[in-house]
Amino acid sequence: MNDQYQQLLSLKEKPHTEKKQYNIDFMSPKHRLQDHDINPCLMESDASRKCLEANQSNKDMCAIYFLKYKSCRKFWHGIMMQRRQDGIKPHMPIAEERKRILASLGEAPY
Repeated sequence: MNDQYQQLLSLKEKPHTEKKQYNIDFMSPKHRLQDHDINPCLMESDASRKCLEANQSNKDMCAIYFLKYKSCRKFWHGIMMQRRQDGIKPHMPIAEERKRILASLGEAPY
């Protein structure tokens, strides 16, 4: 994954001038999980939840959704840790930057 990350760093553009200015410490946990700039796996999380609702909470029926969510979290956690080591802030890329990263890979690696 280190080679992928180095390739992604080469795509980095100038810093964003328009960022959401808020303190996530004051956001409710529910709101934090639903904010696309904070939660990189929002689509996977929603898909898992909808699957559980559709299948009366039968977790066996939704195993593929759980696996996709877990893979998504693992991928973005690796990116976040590498950015932290490299001193890049914010540690988690915002939604706009994540879209560029995924586009450069061709598709989501999870």
